[in-house]
Amino acid sequence: GLAAAVHDQAGGGEAARAEPAAVVAAARALGLRAVAAAFTEDGRRRLAERGDEEAVTVAGLLSGREGPERDAEGTLALDVLVVLDAPQLDVEAAAMLVEMLADGTRLVLGGDPGGLGPAGPGRVFADLLAARACPVVVSRTPDPGPIGELVSGIGAGELSRPDAPGKEVVITPVRDAGEAVHRTVQLVAESVPRAFGVPPEATQVITPGHGGAAGTRALNTALKQRLNPGPGRFGGFDPGDRVVHVPAPGRIVPGTVVSADAEGLRLDCSGAPVTVPPSRVADEVRHGWAVTAHQAAGTRWPAAVVVLPGDATGALDRPWVHTAFGRGERHLSVVHGAGQALARAVAEIPAKERSTRLASLLKAQAQPAG
Repeated sequence: GLAAAVHDQAGGGEAARAEPAAVVAAARALGLRAVAAAFTEDGRRRLAERGDEEAVTVAGLLSGREGPERDAEGTLALDVLVVLDAPQLDVEAAAMLVEMLADGTRLVLGGDPGGLGPAGPGRVFADLLAARACPVVVSRTPDPGPIGELVSGIGAGELSRPDAPGKEVVITPVRDAGEAVHRTVQLVAESVPRAFGVPPEATQVITPGHGGAAGTRALNTALKQRLNPGPGRFGGFDPGDRVVHVPAPGRIVPGTVVSADAEGLRLDCSGAPVTVPPSRVADEVRHGWAVTAHQAAGTRWPAAVVVLPGDATGALDRPWVHTAFGRGERHLSVVHGAGQALARAVAEIPAKERSTRLASLLKAQAQPAG
């Protein structure tokens, strides 16, 4: 059968990658075949920066584009597979991964249970923890600095204003959605570049939803007008536009528009060229200066601007805040129009329940036969 170890993290950033990466290094030192898989290209790149040039993405591993060789039945030639940001695993992806592993292969799932779950069905990581069906190693190492302190507290249900002498965390109160959009554009285009040297293309805006007066659509319209104005003659897009490519439901790849021709919209996604056919542009490409927290999960940027408009307070809960506030490495600005709903969400509103059977099935399987 499958031997699995779940690594439960509470850092969310580089601290959340250090220990799983160490597991891979230790396994290789013992002569074992080990691979680390991250959910995003950003996560894979960060593993590569730690010296793991063999790191892959989960999507690449599942599709067969990345990772080790397989036998005739599609089984991976591996002794250890470590999956980072594992709370993003939905039941379909998790089932595919397990089916690709041979009996005796060790599967290590690393991730922060305090953040958002998968966009797809299920909550595999949380169910494994609840069922106590495999070993669990708990790490309480937060990322260093004011942002790490803030995010660690949110995971414990506490919202405190950290000591940030270098303005690593800045709260900007706003009265309404119009002011929220204005201040967001000002922060991305002027304040953050001036104060921290982070250019607009390295700052990510995060907001609860797509609609509304300060949702992703409204914010992206305002940010495009300021940062890359143009007629949008390629299906609403222009060269230089910041976008997200959605090749499959629940999966996004950040990119930039390069050009367009009869074959489609040409994107640069982290150095990889992608061409989206004209018939699929409307369904697969969105402007990406502003995204939702679900879209941002698994990726970090030098700076993040989190927008909390008053009309989106119903969408706030602790995992959402935990994920959104943890996306900035050097700086976090919060455009705050949610009033007391923010503190209430962190203190009183845990993750929304999902109806699943995995935890009960695992518990039944773990019970000794009577």
